[in-house]
Amino acid sequence: MNEVGVEKELQLGHAIAVARKKAGLTQQELCAQAHLSYSTLAKIERGAIKTPSVFTVAAIAAATGTTVEALAGIQTAQAPITPQKDYKTAKNGVTFVYFDVNGVLVRFFQRAFTALASDAGVSADAVEALFWRYNDEVNKGTVSVDEFNAILAKHIGLESVSWKDYYLANIDPILEMHECVAWASEHYRIGLMSNIMPGFLTDMIAGGLLPNVPYDAIVDSSQVGAIKPEIEIYNAAAGMASVEPHQIMLIDDGRMNLMAAEKLGWHVLWFDDYRPDESLARIHQVLAF
Repeated sequence: MNEVGVEKELQLGHAIAVARKKAGLTQQELCAQAHLSYSTLAKIERGAIKTPSVFTVAAIAAATGTTVEALAGIQTAQAPITPQKDYKTAKNGVTFVYFDVNGVLVRFFQRAFTALASDAGVSADAVEALFWRYNDEVNKGTVSVDEFNAILAKHIGLESVSWKDYYLANIDPILEMHECVAWASEHYRIGLMSNIMPGFLTDMIAGGLLPNVPYDAIVDSSQVGAIKPEIEIYNAAAGMASVEPHQIMLIDDGRMNLMAAEKLGWHVLWFDDYRPDESLARIHQVLAF
């Protein structure tokens, strides 16, 4: 392909990314509204898909409140679009930061075991054992939340259960990290990368349990179909970030998750939710520019 063709593809992808951000949509939200996969949207935005179909572009235009003509006009008639923010590169080369959720941005979800056990009149150990038996499959999306709720209810003797309600009622936001995410979003491209059940992240953001900032990528295991430390979720995250591995940093409280990322060439930082101030200081040190 000649240089003009490549430039047009990159401009179209950039125009779509700009339209998405102006509409206040994350990649996850746009994918849901336009009925696209994460990988497809990520490839379009970075210009890897040479000629997205007119139906795909039309769906994106509708979801972002613009038109196909406007997107096409951006790539052919308007002046080049400059980034809305002056993004930085850390001294270690990092340009994109992924934040884990449980144990980094929120804590104490285990209290939901005790609350549910109390309502059901069973032991917390019994609830926790059931949870861990099915958690990975629900996080991968191979077992639905409704199916998981039905399993919980059947085994603990309740007519119905909403695990999401117990989870949301018992987690606490780590406020120091919410401030950190807001700071990072001003200087770096950022995203969430979590082993999480379907629909939880949206409700957590809406409820103020997660920072409500414009994420550049949300890597939801239930959408990707893989969980950390499986390589598939890291590959998906790298595709959404659209940068080289050495430019990505993962902040996570799971040692195995960090080891998997490090093997792929990512920068990693272990977060200790019992000493958030110490971890926060290390984050700012590592992300110095």
